[in-house]
Amino acid sequence: MALTPFSHLLQGALINVQKSQLEYVNFQEIDPADFLPLLNKQTTREHLIEHQQFDVVGVTEWMRDKIEVDSTPGCRVRAINVDSQLAGWCGIQADDGNYEIAVVLDDQYWGLGRSVFQDLMAWAKELGHSTVYIHFLHTRPEYRFLRKMSRRVFESEMMGERFVSYELEVK
Repeated sequence: MALTPFSHLLQGALINVQKSQLEYVNFQEIDPADFLPLLNKQTTREHLIEHQQFDVVGVTEWMRDKIEVDSTPGCRVRAINVDSQLAGWCGIQADDGNYEIAVVLDDQYWGLGRSVFQDLMAWAKELGHSTVYIHFLHTRPEYRFLRKMSRRVFESEMMGERFVSYELEVK
């Protein structure tokens, strides 16, 4: 299970970024200190399961866990760079016998969510998945486009939190 649910997908473009400027990078290529501002930023944290603020040791452990997930068959986890700046992270992760997709973007990059989502769905197809899930904290608004493309939408509970979960068919 991922530490975080899917972040903002459809926020207005807060930064003018062309998809060609998007780069997916292995976590081993990122300095843990670079993740600190993103993971501790209030606008990021309000959409995640509540947890302690990260320090460099905690981020290093978290990154080690994500690297391990990335080495798991059917999974892929990457940092997201835009013009060599860390913009967030995304991945397909094992989730209780299924696979979930997750995106966490710094608020200045929220407009990239749709492109990242499309790339994740292409990765899911490449990895041979027929279904993936997205889990949002219950406090998040519904995404109508996800409801339309979902096989089903249901409430779930993980790590003591309630989520709205979307089951998506990979095409």
